[in-house]
Amino acid sequence: MVSGVWRSVTVWVASTVTLLALAALLPDFRLESAAGDSVTRVALTAAAGAGVFGLLSSLVWPQLVRLLLLVPAFVLGLLVFFLNGSLLLLALRFNPSGRGEAAPETAVVVAAVMSAVASATGGALAVRDDDAYRRRLYRLAARRRGRGAYPAGAATPGALFIQLDGVGHDVLRTAVDKGLMPTVAAWLGPRDGDGPSHRLLAWRTDWSSQTGASQLGILHGSNHDVPAFRWYEKDRHEVMVCNRPSSAAELQRRAIEHTGDGGLLTVDGASRGNLFSGGADEVALVLSVSVRRGRDNRSRAGYFAYFSDPAGAVRTALSFLAEVGREITQSTRARLARQRPRVGRGGLYPFVRAFATVVERDVVVAAVIGDMLAGRNAVYADLVAYDEVAHHSGPHSRDAEEVLGRLDRSLALLEHAAAHAPRPYRIVVLSDHGQSPGETFRTRHGQSLADLVRTGCGLAVPHPADGAAAHGTRGESTRSGTEARAAVRAALCRPVEEDGTAHRPVPGRTEPVVLASGNLGLISFPDVPHRMSKEEIHRRHPGLLATLAAHPGIGFLLVRSEEHGGVVLGTDGEQTPLALLADERGPLTGFGPGAADAVRRTHSFPRTADIMVNSWHDPATGEVLAFEEQIGSHGGLGGPQGRPFLLAPLALSDPTGDGGELVGAERLHQVFRRWLRECDGPQVPLSGQRTGRADEESGERAA
Repeated sequence: MVSGVWRSVTVWVASTVTLLALAALLPDFRLESAAGDSVTRVALTAAAGAGVFGLLSSLVWPQLVRLLLLVPAFVLGLLVFFLNGSLLLLALRFNPSGRGEAAPETAVVVAAVMSAVASATGGALAVRDDDAYRRRLYRLAARRRGRGAYPAGAATPGALFIQLDGVGHDVLRTAVDKGLMPTVAAWLGPRDGDGPSHRLLAWRTDWSSQTGASQLGILHGSNHDVPAFRWYEKDRHEVMVCNRPSSAAELQRRAIEHTGDGGLLTVDGASRGNLFSGGADEVALVLSVSVRRGRDNRSRAGYFAYFSDPAGAVRTALSFLAEVGREITQSTRARLARQRPRVGRGGLYPFVRAFATVVERDVVVAAVIGDMLAGRNAVYADLVAYDEVAHHSGPHSRDAEEVLGRLDRSLALLEHAAAHAPRPYRIVVLSDHGQSPGETFRTRHGQSLADLVRTGCGLAVPHPADGAAAHGTRGESTRSGTEARAAVRAALCRPVEEDGTAHRPVPGRTEPVVLASGNLGLISFPDVPHRMSKEEIHRRHPGLLATLAAHPGIGFLLVRSEEHGGVVLGTDGEQTPLALLADERGPLTGFGPGAADAVRRTHSFPRTADIMVNSWHDPATGEVLAFEEQIGSHGGLGGPQGRPFLLAPLALSDPTGDGGELVGAERLHQVFRRWLRECDGPQVPLSGQRTGRADEESGERAA
């Protein structure tokens, strides 16, 4: 076994050798006087410099990061190199030999290489030393908790919920079969002569198959009145966007008011990388609390715990740059190969992708490790890497498969850390939705949904250079609705737009507001205070509904009806009252089981749009047409987007109970509450009578 002292000595020797090698290679970096020194003197200078640099990194670096915690976290990641270079210059200045100097830009390079070598050496030794590995993780957790001691732990297990954002059931199954996810494969297969430890099953989302609706239902028990990722609220004259911090905070407030409960994580829970807190006191990278100012915003505190380790910070920064280069290479290759479908991946997207696949992953995983080592009862964390890449590269692309392999390694790390926790943990892995492939509506038909709506209303269709906003119609020119962009904004300390005009229609305009949520479109008339009926829309714009329903890129429409309460309009002109709506018959043919119930539930929401538009869907291929610029989309009905997965330990009870299908995020909330009771962990403070009613209602929806 490698002792802690021996490991430190080994890292020091490796750093010394690195300094000597860099001094020989870099012209602006030297470890000897201008007149020259003996080999022994140079070696001693290198050893002293490496020692002082290591000491400064251990003592000074955490304090620097704490002082810079108010700096945007995204910027802090870029400052890692500068800070490390500054520490090296200090180390050379205070070197006992009095020799050694470097140009500032050279010091940055040398410090980065030294930190990377130290991290690699220490990590390699720690892999062979369980005690050293545990101590390293304990130090990380100690920084999070602000103390050096840990509770002895409870005999009862805790629960860890890891959400792999956007990974569909079939995508996960295929990745396991291809050998891309060995950790998941080991859970599902024989382990050391024993049987599988986990069970894998699919569950079905609501019509709004996106993170906002799913995660709100899972964490807070209600996604009532969340019709889409984006929608216009007539009573507030504002566009709600699930990944906008102020909207997320409002949705969380409404869910708590609707259920009378703080959330799944209210008792000794932690929420990491999510849109909503789930009632947890411990939060990191949680959007609904990032809108707060001052002491009430603890969401970014997780950055300090991670970046206070200089080696880890440099490793993440280098991985970030490598991921930017990987995205540029992959997008260039796709463009040169003329791959179809394809969307633009330029501008800031390579940096957004790198943030999602590297920075957020590393910070969230580190926070979860700290939570387990602190013995928390329940932890829920979201890893958004796959969802971000699949939106732009496709859910079945090689780019997305590579991300799945890296996520599997994160699961392995968490499983390893759980073995060192003061209590056992039940590790549950799930997704909030899948993704459906297909080119965009604009690419297939040469116009956007907003342009089609304007045509149906008899309004002039603007030239692309003019923009729909100039004519008062909001279209799907809004950025693709991924959680990564919102996380980047929060990390930059810009979680909310300074003015609200970006989320409000132009005053005095009567043109419709057209919004996109994947392959689900929403059309609202802001000058009419109530939800318009089919008859009212026909009187105002006689050709609109017929134009939309007859378009080959549209699957079906949902509108309110004065005669029937609500009707679904199909492409053949058929009008089906909601009371007669059925799966796999009429306008919902091919959209899968549960489609009729999902449509009826959305119709019951007070803030459902005047016209709900679901795109065309090919049942044979699972393809849809996204109204946003995405070739892997989710948000509506059709294809694998509505079939996420649940991977749960066999030690927990069967989530389906009677063997039926899991339907809706609210049902998952009830299942998770049951599992927490089985773990003898935190219980959401609801009466047993109310819990029983919720389970019965969820069961009725599943039936």
